[in-house]
Amino acid sequence: MSSTGTDDTTDPEVTVARTGLLIMAHGTPSSIEDIPRFVTELRRGRPPEPELLAELESRYRAIGGASPLRERTRWHADAIADVLEAEAPGRFVVDVGYKFTEPRIEDAVVSLGRNGVHHCVGLVLAPHFSAMSVGDYATRAENAGSANDPPVTISTIPQWHLAPGFVPLMADLVRSEVDKLPSEQRGGTTVLFTAHSLPRRVLEQGDPYADQLRESADAIAAAADVESYMVAWQSAGRSPEPWLGPDILEVIPSLAASGTSTLIVCPVGFVSEHLEVLYDLDVQAASVAEKAGLRFVRTHTLDGDERLSRVIAGIVLEAAGNPAGDPVA
Repeated sequence: MSSTGTDDTTDPEVTVARTGLLIMAHGTPSSIEDIPRFVTELRRGRPPEPELLAELESRYRAIGGASPLRERTRWHADAIADVLEAEAPGRFVVDVGYKFTEPRIEDAVVSLGRNGVHHCVGLVLAPHFSAMSVGDYATRAENAGSANDPPVTISTIPQWHLAPGFVPLMADLVRSEVDKLPSEQRGGTTVLFTAHSLPRRVLEQGDPYADQLRESADAIAAAADVESYMVAWQSAGRSPEPWLGPDILEVIPSLAASGTSTLIVCPVGFVSEHLEVLYDLDVQAASVAEKAGLRFVRTHTLDGDERLSRVIAGIVLEAAGNPAGDPVA
């Protein structure tokens, strides 16, 4: 039977090696009080300045005091485990590891090994690849697997933005928001597809991240029959180096000036609602849109959507070699 949850005890009943699925996510502060620790780790040991800390605390308070990312990630893991169990009974052990909070990626690898896993599929809950994001998760997981006794071989799925079933699912989210608009307003609607910005130097290194976001936008817009759309970046870090653009906060006023009346934002780079969606879009970008005279709409994320569980389970089954036949999608 598939299982989820990091367990520090060895399962005495494990006699047959099973396939692991390591689901990886960024992590989030557990509370307002945890923000200094969390941000210090994000900044590689540099504590946040008082002004930055105060701003971050105010942002978390604006979304209720904490991000729902941990609970949403656990929901995804459990739902994916259920689909895998239905498709391949007893084959998979599913666990979750975070980059910046407990349980860590390394903890999850140890747990998987103790539950009889020697070979594992890694999957980051982010559909696009960058060496700075998914690549870093994969390296941490592989290093932890090599250090485990016995070793756990981990192969991380690099990207899944064009995986079977994912584009139609995202197109449904966009189309449902377009369909809510009065017919006379649809002609003035622009869809913005967004993802977390990264330092612009990734382009010089040949990183596919920006190209993959454009591929997502093109494919989803075509499937949703959307003509007016563009890519924008959000949530850039606070470093002096240039980041990928254009930034959504700069794009919004220019769209208003060029005749857009309704803006639909689709955060395709994010699977779950968390600070970058609930504050950076729902509060900050929405405020800029209101000042520009635009109607602001944000598509739902895929939290609680069992269709995504089936899409990801299909990706995992294909990566692991599906004994049941065709991938689930």
